[in-house]
Amino acid sequence: MARKKNEEYSGDEEEPDFEDPEGFVDDITDEELLADLLKKKPCETDGMENVVVVDNIPKVGPTRQDKLNSIIRKIFGTCGTIVNVEYPKDEEGNTKGFAFLEYKDSTSAEEAVKVLNNHRLDKAHTFNVNLFTDFSKYEHIPEEWSPPEPQPFKVQNDLYNFLSEPDAHDQFCVVAETIPNSVQVQFWQNTQPELTELLTREKFTENFIKWSPNGTYIVTFHKQGVMLWGGTSFTKVNKFAHPSTQIVDFSPCEQYLVTYGPSPSGQKITIWDIRSGLEKRSFVNENMDNISMFKWSKDDKYVASMGDGAIHIYETPSFYLLEMKSIKVPGIKSFSWSPTENVIAYWVAEETDVPAKVTLLEIPRKREIRTKNLFNVADCNIHWQKSGDYLCVKVDRYTKCKKDKKDTEPKYYGMFYNFEIFHMREKDIPVDSVEIKENIHAFAWEPVGCKFAIIHGEASNASVSFYETKKGQKPQLIKKMEKKVCSHLFWSPRGQFVVLANLQGGSFEFVDTNDFVTMNSGDHYRASDVEWDPTGRYVMTGVSSYKVKEDHGYYLWSFQGRILKRCNLKNFIQFSWRPRPPTLLSVEQQKEIKKNLKKYYQQFESKDRMRMTRASKELLEKRAKLREQFMEYRQKRIVEWEDQKLKRLQLRNNIDTDKLDADASNVEEEIVEFLVKEETTPLE
Repeated sequence: MARKKNEEYSGDEEEPDFEDPEGFVDDITDEELLADLLKKKPCETDGMENVVVVDNIPKVGPTRQDKLNSIIRKIFGTCGTIVNVEYPKDEEGNTKGFAFLEYKDSTSAEEAVKVLNNHRLDKAHTFNVNLFTDFSKYEHIPEEWSPPEPQPFKVQNDLYNFLSEPDAHDQFCVVAETIPNSVQVQFWQNTQPELTELLTREKFTENFIKWSPNGTYIVTFHKQGVMLWGGTSFTKVNKFAHPSTQIVDFSPCEQYLVTYGPSPSGQKITIWDIRSGLEKRSFVNENMDNISMFKWSKDDKYVASMGDGAIHIYETPSFYLLEMKSIKVPGIKSFSWSPTENVIAYWVAEETDVPAKVTLLEIPRKREIRTKNLFNVADCNIHWQKSGDYLCVKVDRYTKCKKDKKDTEPKYYGMFYNFEIFHMREKDIPVDSVEIKENIHAFAWEPVGCKFAIIHGEASNASVSFYETKKGQKPQLIKKMEKKVCSHLFWSPRGQFVVLANLQGGSFEFVDTNDFVTMNSGDHYRASDVEWDPTGRYVMTGVSSYKVKEDHGYYLWSFQGRILKRCNLKNFIQFSWRPRPPTLLSVEQQKEIKKNLKKYYQQFESKDRMRMTRASKELLEKRAKLREQFMEYRQKRIVEWEDQKLKRLQLRNNIDTDKLDADASNVEEEIVEFLVKEETTPLE
């Protein structure tokens, strides 16, 4: 009995016979089977997806091959586990300038091609990295080219839609704790006279948020790591698995993200590629209390950290040390990149008979372009001007007394302060000095301009000194405002205006530095956060629940010091303006617009008037609608009351109490006073 197709053999029945019947003749020729047989033929590339070919490696002899192998393994080992390395050699035993590397999996091989292709080992050797399987693909390129078929268009999330707002209103987000362990994030648009709510997300983050430098992305923190959001409704862009991340940092061009978080062996620092989500490199710092923060160059080409008496500069995208070695700087205390050039400023502590010094280092040449020696130094702070035209190094110095014969070392007492101003755009970078002998509370450059401000003196009776720097001249004191109660100063991102703040008492003073007039003053009790919006037209002051137990919330002020909105928000945590990318206008164009601002004044004034009129009209319409609803409700109740009159008469024995009440309301009340008793008390 024939078995049906696809029917399983149970084992209880008789085993089927697969032998050919007697007299069967196979009419299929070997030529017809040849194609199927060739497909099954083993190829040289079978199982070679894990192998990469590295060209342009140094040609070395037998004595240097061990060192070469260790360098190659160290560089390529960051992309994955290397199983085997093979170096083809000539008759004399010298390497031929290329090598075969076998990884544990194909993913690591693809990552090596992506990351290390065109990686520069030294001045004479730049790697060319390709997959071994690609060689067979290149060998069989068809002679006739056919155009590729068009792929269907996929609508992607627009990450820059916030820049297309017609009236250029800025956005901000507010973070608050609604219930224990539940954080709410609200996104608002700073429209006037009333704010516009864009979106509200419950449990969007576990504590804080952070915007990217150009406002493209927003980061949220979670136990498993951090997530990146963007677009119209803030959809997920990418996620980065770094448990218990505490701090995040973006590169200036938003290509990379750095996460800082604890690990069993210390503080772990991981650098990620934002678009692909791949981990580029990670570091572990054993001392969790002393994190060496990574600092980026202005163009994302380099990232640097400090430690072990050296500056470690890593190139992107490979994230290997620049020229494969660190810059030895014994005694280095801190460093900072220029905001406009690949120049590093660092300072070195003072040692016995060796002065402290501030050095400017040009990258990638590692050339010292300026050095300034300093004596009796206790501490230094580096402050770059936003445009990179000037560098200020605040130097805390000891006042040295005379050394006694019995003492082997001089004694120090007292403090005074120097502000060393480096003129970066002038020949040989001249340095000027400003000396102040009072306590320093704050220092800040004007972001757009050439002024800087210093708060000095006693906290309850401080002075604010404004200096101006010009090419070829020493800094000039242009204004000294005395008897001010302030501890911090906050410049507008567009310059000219500054807020003098006393964060202990919550008082604020708004100053125009063109003529140094106090435009207005105000109070926000217990306010500890101050943040300007990107346009320099609005200021936020906030009271965070992380710092005080009550009176949480934030105020919005105009740049002239007028309060526009008071928002009392329980368990308020954070307020953050959405940054804007750099303008595409040149400095000359910006100056021309500012010069001819009166031409646009009427246009802006009419828009503001229409907006206010529209807001007033909407308010009047809203009030009229509410009054109409009330009158409809009132008329309905009157009709109902009239319909129930007969029932009221029956319940009250046909006595019209409504009429009596109405008559009683028309009766005038008269008060009559009369003498009840009179007593006389004699006085002794």
